[in-house]
Amino acid sequence: MPRDLFEIDVHDGAGRIGQLTIPGRDLTVETPALLPVVNPHRQTVTPARLESTFGAEILITNAYILYGSDEFRERALEEGLHRLYEFDGAIMTDSGSFQLAEYGSLSVETTEILEFQRRIGSDIATPVDIPTPPDAPRERAEADLATTDRALVDAEAFDGDGMLLNGPLQGSTYADLRRRAASQAYRRGFDVYPVGAMVPLLTAYRYADVVEMVLAAKQGLGTDAPVHLFGAGHPMMFALAVALGCDLFDSAAYALYARDDRYLTVRGTERLAELSHLPCSCPICVATTAAELRAHEPTDRTRMLAEHNLYVSYEEIRRVKLAIRQGNLFELLEARARGHPALLDAYRHLLDHETVLERSDPATKGSFFQLSAESSRRPEVRRHQDRLSRLAVQGESCLLTAGSGHSETHDSTWRLLPPFGPFPRALSEVYPLVAETPERLSLAAFESAADGVTRLVEANPEVRFSLAHHRWPAAALDRLPESIEILTHESPDDEP
Repeated sequence: MPRDLFEIDVHDGAGRIGQLTIPGRDLTVETPALLPVVNPHRQTVTPARLESTFGAEILITNAYILYGSDEFRERALEEGLHRLYEFDGAIMTDSGSFQLAEYGSLSVETTEILEFQRRIGSDIATPVDIPTPPDAPRERAEADLATTDRALVDAEAFDGDGMLLNGPLQGSTYADLRRRAASQAYRRGFDVYPVGAMVPLLTAYRYADVVEMVLAAKQGLGTDAPVHLFGAGHPMMFALAVALGCDLFDSAAYALYARDDRYLTVRGTERLAELSHLPCSCPICVATTAAELRAHEPTDRTRMLAEHNLYVSYEEIRRVKLAIRQGNLFELLEARARGHPALLDAYRHLLDHETVLERSDPATKGSFFQLSAESSRRPEVRRHQDRLSRLAVQGESCLLTAGSGHSETHDSTWRLLPPFGPFPRALSEVYPLVAETPERLSLAAFESAADGVTRLVEANPEVRFSLAHHRWPAAALDRLPESIEILTHESPDDEP
């Protein structure tokens, strides 16, 4: 099992803030954390600047590139990675699996590349896994997974002298294979668990498939397992990835996009040639205009765009952390989901797994903002409705009402609030029933409230229920049990 190196501070849904201890550096990295990718042959932004200007606590570089480099191999062995890169934080190294996926061959074995990573002073090393592309035939996915598993057996036996080890999780787009790979890797006791071969899904905007594969992998891991989503470097999807329970993200996007004159935002990617203004307040965008940036020499323009991309990326990581601590990660995720149809689809897929989200979601937070129809499917709503069966209704009759009055013809009166449903008045000031809701509610909110009423009625079959409403849609009323007497409020002041 993991070596007690990862401690979770706070949850919001499946998202969490944690502390990953790096014994070799005697430091702790706060997660969620972004790992900028550093190519020793093409440092668009130097590691020293990543640390001093952007506050990078951890980065990732490719050990296989260093291994085969005439320019850097001996220096890395003699000086060590941290001196070579002038970086005091933690350094994770990849084994070359990306090159294997891109070019189809790799001239190194797991034990050999792990030994090289140990000798150059890597803090978190990676064995040679086989990244199977999405939608590969199942036979290939199973064969590749078996090869990866043999590499993990070799890695398990390797003495890294305190160096942490990644246990990559493969399985293509087969959820059961991802789950099996995670379970086997977790039993072997690796330190970090990267979900691999995600780049093809991410670049194709198949975010819903990413949701399914990550959640499948998470099912095979313990809650104490830090999860790395390989290749997730675009800030538009950080909130989604964190809400899935991922803790680490590596980004080459900041540099790759900059070389192609692309400008990152939390809503997507813009082409510099098409921008009339720079919609950002980072130091790069404040100090120049879009026209001036286009006029720079290519090398300077690439560096400036890369730095902008980093500012946006680190700002979003900080925003996600703040949202978790304030208990409003779902509100941030809903806002981000509206930035791209594929993200919205992925968010809806995530909410299909509300049971998983509810397990680690805090019972009390600061606020609940109902922002869309999807808000009706959040784990807080599920938790409230699951608890309705525990609440006893006093007397033989109960009025469920969105108004504030009390009926003398009923033994008790419960409040009725979409999307949650009914609740005793004594809980009116208890989270999440103090929710902020729009005046014009979605149909989904009313239907969810109707489902909550049904749960309460089924748990109290001996009680006679009446429901007083104002302009509830017929589709929601049709979901109610036939035994309920339907009353209608005449005053709009009684709206929920």
